[in-house]
Amino acid sequence: MKICGIVAEYNPFHNGHKYHIEKTKELYGATHIAVVMSGNFTQRGDAAIFDKFKRAETALKYGADLVIELPVAYALGSAEQFASGAVSLLNSLGCVEMISFGSECGDVSLLEETAGAVIYAQQHDDFFAYMKAGDSYPVALQKTIEKYYEEDIIDALTSPNNTLAVEYLKALSEYGSSIKPVTIKRVGTQHDSGKTSGYYASAAQIRRSIIAGEDISAFVPELPDSFDTDYADIRNLETAILAKLRTMTPEELEKAPNVLMGLENRIYKAARVSTNLAELYMLIKTKRYTMSRIRRIIMSEFIGIKKSDLKSPPPYVHILGMNGKGKEILSAAECSLPVDTSLRALSEMGTKAAHSAALEARAGDLYGLAFRKKRVCGLDYTSKPVIMN
Repeated sequence: MKICGIVAEYNPFHNGHKYHIEKTKELYGATHIAVVMSGNFTQRGDAAIFDKFKRAETALKYGADLVIELPVAYALGSAEQFASGAVSLLNSLGCVEMISFGSECGDVSLLEETAGAVIYAQQHDDFFAYMKAGDSYPVALQKTIEKYYEEDIIDALTSPNNTLAVEYLKALSEYGSSIKPVTIKRVGTQHDSGKTSGYYASAAQIRRSIIAGEDISAFVPELPDSFDTDYADIRNLETAILAKLRTMTPEELEKAPNVLMGLENRIYKAARVSTNLAELYMLIKTKRYTMSRIRRIIMSEFIGIKKSDLKSPPPYVHILGMNGKGKEILSAAECSLPVDTSLRALSEMGTKAAHSAALEARAGDLYGLAFRKKRVCGLDYTSKPVIMN
């Protein structure tokens, strides 16, 4: 057995994801694939277009063997928080030898150098000076690195997959993990691109096409049943999100992750005059905050995620699906955390587990309102895992 971990959102699962899994097996000899996947909300501050069990099922059909849920607080966290939560889960299994991630550069050595540069820059006085002057975190980091590093390091940080890869490497170091990083060079279109290339399109473009009613069959290995009607759209949550924000005080808003330096006051004021999400985001937006960060914060406020929810690693391993090889992974695991397919069972594994499970269930209940045909509450506690042979 050679078990490899992958961190993903599969929003939705497309040909590029299938290629990543296949090349990981081909180039690095992985025999088993364990995926840590975002649940019903994603790192761009959006509702996943298909629910987590449907996405897990597709992943299992096309190369994954075990799919584990990344708790919602980490799924909606910064790139650093997202990576830290996912790597913590893979590390806790005690049997994962590698972690494979996509990157624009395809060079682990360069990414490791870049990770070192980021750690250095984050502690440098220039970085804090740029932040104090009003630059956003990514801009302040880029400016600092540009002052002290060569072009290859600078260029590596301009690509989104490289940037997330750097966070995986930092997390591996943070946990003192023995998991070996490997990378697959991204093919086809760029992240969030509106263009297509042969059988490849970005997940963002595929989502846009689904909502527009366009044909996506060339870019995905399989079309989910009823994909044309049974998908989630954040616009269906718009009134609910605005209603929640309008009932909150600045003191309550300040408790959400990554709300700093008076941002709660901007959110409070914007929520009282905005009539849609686009207007809300634009009224909150400043030079200091990226749009993706604002979307994540607003979704965290809506769900009720607090800063305290990210102070410790995930408290359990919640399995969304597995096949025969997935069962072999679990047999080989020496997991330091409770493992189960049942969120209800995991909720009984201590105070932290109970809180995390309740937060996940609440997120699922709210996610059910993002569909045209609304879903009932409690599905996180009653849905069955995806089990394949």
